[in-house]
Amino acid sequence: MNIFLGNIDAKVDIKGRSFIPAPFRKILQETGDKRLVLRKDTFQDCLVLYPESVWNEELLAMRTKLNKWDAAQQQLYRQFILDTEIVEKDSSGRILIPKRYLLMANISNELRFVGMDFTIEIWSKQNLEKSLLNNSEFINGIQKWMK
Repeated sequence: MNIFLGNIDAKVDIKGRSFIPAPFRKILQETGDKRLVLRKDTFQDCLVLYPESVWNEELLAMRTKLNKWDAAQQQLYRQFILDTEIVEKDSSGRILIPKRYLLMANISNELRFVGMDFTIEIWSKQNLEKSLLNNSEFINGIQKWMK
């Protein structure tokens, strides 16, 4: 499977439409995924675009770990999928990002698409910059976790 890499600046128009960057559109075309699933990231103030096939794999992995007959586990599963939206590219390669998602991620006009393996994150440029580690924190983290 192809993976998404890189980060690309883009804009969102007044209606909430944005072009998926060409390198990412090419990968989506190669994989045959026409529909995407959009949700707010669990940990960060950004949005995540899942190709439908990747989303289905994520749900299956989650479902196999969570027992639907356990109320607390079922609530976790429900909350994970509760606020998702299926989006499709139009003929120009744009997607419509619903206003509530733009608000969740503090995106107003400029955004950045970030390739994250099998998904694409959508950030406000300001939130992405704030979330990054400084150079020494990054080096220490790499050294700690990649031993």
